Amino acid sequence: MTAPRYPAKPRPGDRVAVVSASSGLPGLFPQPYELGLRRLREDFGLSPVEYPTTRKMGASPEDRAADLHAAFADPDIKAVIASIGGDDQITVLPHLDRDLLRANPKPFFGYSDNTNLLLFLRDLGIVGYHGGSVMVELGRPGAMHPLTERSLRAALFTSGEYELTPAAASGDVNDPWDDPRTFDSEPELEPTAGWFWHNADRVVEGAAWGGSLEILSWLLMADRVGRPVDSHAGQVLFLETSEGMPGADEVHRILRSMGERGLLRQFPALLMGRAKSWSFENRFGAEERERYRREQREAVLRALHAYAPDTMAVFDVDLGHTDPQLVIPVGGRVRVDGVARRVFVTY
Repeated sequence: MTAPRYPAKPRPGDRVAVVSASSGLPGLFPQPYELGLRRLREDFGLSPVEYPTTRKMGASPEDRAADLHAAFADPDIKAVIASIGGDDQITVLPHLDRDLLRANPKPFFGYSDNTNLLLFLRDLGIVGYHGGSVMVELGRPGAMHPLTERSLRAALFTSGEYELTPAAASGDVNDPWDDPRTFDSEPELEPTAGWFWHNADRVVEGAAWGGSLEILSWLLMADRVGRPVDSHAGQVLFLETSEGMPGADEVHRILRSMGERGLLRQFPALLMGRAKSWSFENRFGAEERERYRREQREAVLRALHAYAPDTMAVFDVDLGHTDPQLVIPVGGRVRVDGVARRVFVTY
């Protein structure tokens, strides 16, 4: 596997692409999307550029790939940012021109279903950024969360080491985007217990690999990632689960399969995102949310005990489907200091 390199960063005033390589939800929910665009312009000083499928639901994989090609090939575009995730970006990958993307590296920001593109770029030797969608993080009701904004701003504009810190409070419960009142105030947050450490007796430093656990399972089934498994030796695995809220048994089965493949034992450290424990389909109360998160952590620990007993793990990290959200550089350096209970990434 090619050693990933960091693409040049944008500067205030630059043009950045906004793409919907997964779902064209900006066409259905314009309010959070327009809010995110406004913050890109006014708070980050960037000039967003849309493409034919950015607001189009049901766009073909070929058309979405064409938008990505146009964004990466344009020398005036300095970064590419996902509007939101989805569930079928895996169908876009076969239409991507590897040579074009490799010859025109750009920082790409997204998460969830965008795990597909992030790992595709990583295999091409390009560091991408897991986090920072336009509709969710930039379009957050009321205001961006300060931790999210600081991490995203650092990943967008700066290079070097950045310390990830636990949030004092986090949020799980969302209000509907089709209700204008949703955007009158910030989401409610609840106190957190910080990070939970396992086997925290050393320092591990390596390149980051991972993303949404559900998307990774699809990619592994399609034989799109993880070969050969020993190419991941010494790297730092990071995982998170989505609002699809897979049960603890399903999480264990996915990790068990990764273990049987010989993949889990390649990673000396794991960052596990705080589990998204509420959705419109599963409107859990506080105790149910806490139980869901605890059972997921126990499922991950069972898999590690069986297949990677020496791996150091940090649970409830604010990455992925979390509020606030910290950006993880996919293919970039991560240092997990178990002795000092600190985590650093290199943007």
